[in-house]
Amino acid sequence: MTFAHPKILLLLLVFPPLLAVFFWWSLRKRQELMTKFIQARLLPNLTLGISPVRQKLQMACVIGAVVCLVVALARPQWGFDWEEVKQRGLDIVVAIDTSKSMLARDVAPNRLTRAKLAALDLMQQAKSDRLGLVAFAGSAFLQCPLTIDDSAFRRSVEDLSVNTIPQGGTALAEAINTALTAFKEGDNHKVLVLMTDGEDNDTGADAAVKKAAEAGMRIYTIGIGSPEGEIVSIPDGQGKSDYVRDEQGNVVKSHLNEALLRQISTDTGGFYLPMRGAKTIDTLYQHSNGLASLPKSDAAEKLVKRFHERYHWPLAAAIVLMLFEMLLPESKREPKTATSARPGLKPAVVATTVLMLVLGFAFTTAGSPASALREYNAGKYDQSLKDYQQALQKKKDDPRLHFNTGAAAYRNRQYEEAAKQFGEALNTPDLALQQQAFYNLGNALYYMGETSSDPSQRSKHWEEAAKDFQNTMKLNPTDGDAKFNYDFVKKRLEELKQQQDQQKQQKYDQKPDQDQDKNQDQQKNQQNKNQENKDNQSKQDQSKQDQSQQKQDDKQQSQNQQQKDKEQQQQAGKPQDQKDKEQQQASQSQQQKDQSDEKSQEQQAYALGQMTPQQAQQLLDAQKGQEMMLPIKPEATPQARGKPLKDW
Repeated sequence: MTFAHPKILLLLLVFPPLLAVFFWWSLRKRQELMTKFIQARLLPNLTLGISPVRQKLQMACVIGAVVCLVVALARPQWGFDWEEVKQRGLDIVVAIDTSKSMLARDVAPNRLTRAKLAALDLMQQAKSDRLGLVAFAGSAFLQCPLTIDDSAFRRSVEDLSVNTIPQGGTALAEAINTALTAFKEGDNHKVLVLMTDGEDNDTGADAAVKKAAEAGMRIYTIGIGSPEGEIVSIPDGQGKSDYVRDEQGNVVKSHLNEALLRQISTDTGGFYLPMRGAKTIDTLYQHSNGLASLPKSDAAEKLVKRFHERYHWPLAAAIVLMLFEMLLPESKREPKTATSARPGLKPAVVATTVLMLVLGFAFTTAGSPASALREYNAGKYDQSLKDYQQALQKKKDDPRLHFNTGAAAYRNRQYEEAAKQFGEALNTPDLALQQQAFYNLGNALYYMGETSSDPSQRSKHWEEAAKDFQNTMKLNPTDGDAKFNYDFVKKRLEELKQQQDQQKQQKYDQKPDQDQDKNQDQQKNQQNKNQENKDNQSKQDQSKQDQSQQKQDDKQQSQNQQQKDKEQQQQAGKPQDQKDKEQQQASQSQQQKDQSDEKSQEQQAYALGQMTPQQAQQLLDAQKGQEMMLPIKPEATPQARGKPLKDW
């Protein structure tokens, strides 16, 4: 005979002796008390019918029942059969963030310790699965290959610290790529459980996730921390604690990036869970879309001894002994006498007490979830919303309370508040509640877009609603309502896009007409301007003709005058030299007059907005003197600016 749990048999050295000593002491104590308060001559009459043998037999039955129960707990086994079995299990790689941000204490005792405890809980759940461990910070390292040795995996987890990876930061891409190398070719399912706060300091996470999805790896993310964040402190060399600081010397505050972790999990067919409560790993493994639902691969066949369980025999003996002890009375039972009635309370005291109880109950239920639920069922959604908001002030981290508040706000047509509360309800480890929150969030966002007058805002809200309905279908593929709403929102988005395209086409068609009208106005203005220029030119030509005619008349008069003077000189007998001198003076006066006429013509042309040839030549000469060569841009090789290194 063997026992599955032989260490439990050590309890036989404790419980039966203690019970025997207790029963012996109780009998002695009972007899002492009876001799103190009852006279010796009256004692036989009062204890008539009570058998000491029966009392001792009852005590023996109790002790024997306890012994049988301890033996049954040890699981006695007798006989065995050889059985050929195939071990079936999953290959799961657990990646734990060991960066300095995991020392934040927004999750007790800190993020890294909580992640290590969660990994050990997963080991307890995955009894027949192979587990591997990846530690990552600024880089990643395969700490423990896939193995069925729980002790090796436990030691690897317990050895993790912020000094495991010397390079600081949080490189999610490195962790995903390192996890891919831990699997063998041909594995049916590759599973990665990623435990981190999501502060990715690398830019290759999207490409790594895409590569993992193509390789068939399913990633489940567990967010450790709080969205509000916490200041990170680390111990220094002297045993004191100091805050982590960036390159500028500012204190670093680490935040949980839930959006990134949720995107990574949904893109690879997994789901996201926040580290809240003690059932996060149970939900990860036991959910309908969790690890337990994945097909398990077969391992090598082997022969196993299958022992026959015999625990039911001592368990049956313990039940019989307890029944015998119950059915074996010490003596004949006497009927109980009616007890005297208790004096009643005064009516005033009773009324006051009842009133205080009613007021106390009303005070405690005001603003409670129970009263809010009653108001909701009664159709008083406004009052129900107020009660739920009061209850949220006491329990801000209750996802179900956020969900109920969102439902009351949705019924009250406060869609923005409803979307906010449903978004808070997504931070729950309960995937059923998470699915309902995605569904209701999609409805709230759709109605926000429906009531918006801005087409761009309407399109944005409807796209987010479609994404939420898609997340609902990922968590529950059989949800027909979510599929119907998703198709409906997609149809409305297409209609909205067609309307926007039509409006753009109408604006485009109206633009050529406007351009044609504008061109006609420009042509009309140009014609008017040309006509004015023609009128000015004709006036200028007329003025030039008048001036030329005036010049010819003056010249003719001058010639006539010279002819007359010549005739007079001939008649008067003047000398020839004086005559030539007079003619020369007359010609000089005529040239001065011509120059003054040309100058007046140039002034008239300048007044009409035209430039004389001399002025144009002077302007060109001045511009040539001011010409400069454009500066040639010096050739320089651009220097690459690296991204600042984050050491947390």
